[in-house]
Amino acid sequence: MSRIGKKPIPIPDKVTVTLNGANVAVKGPKGSLERTLPEKVTVTQEDNTVVVSPVDNSRTARERHGLCRTLVANMIAGVSQGYSKQLEIIGVGYRAQVQGNKLTLNVGYSKPVEMQMPEGVTAAMGEKNTQVIISGIDKEVVGNTAAKVRAVRPPEPYKGKGIRYQGEYIRRKAGKAGKK
Repeated sequence: MSRIGKKPIPIPDKVTVTLNGANVAVKGPKGSLERTLPEKVTVTQEDNTVVVSPVDNSRTARERHGLCRTLVANMIAGVSQGYSKQLEIIGVGYRAQVQGNKLTLNVGYSKPVEMQMPEGVTAAMGEKNTQVIISGIDKEVVGNTAAKVRAVRPPEPYKGKGIRYQGEYIRRKAGKAGKK
């Protein structure tokens, strides 16, 4: 049995969980999410908790037990608090701009890179125009969007220029040694 899967998921106030077979729908103050869980796992609601349990002791049931518990817990946390990823842009002249649902990145290419944010994800600027905050209620979509923004200009190991997650450590390399 999965140690993570055994833990019951507490349901906070103002969050409602609706179970319909393999469908799990969660509604909260930030919005609503819906997901169909794979077979071999059952989800039940007891008082103010959700319990995920495997159907049998097969390998696939044990594999999916902890995964499904984490997916449901992320849905509940997303509709109650939400998720956000912070990105830093480092480099001379590198900056970002948000206009509505569109993120424009000037990161050293001949033209600015424009990215349309997916539905349910918002981009905002931090204190400076070199900080981007991507937020939403679906952890998977927020993480994928942040990864796509970072992939526009990933940090390079010599000067550290590029787009990185806040607090991300970039391993630096020494440049050319030069002639003596």
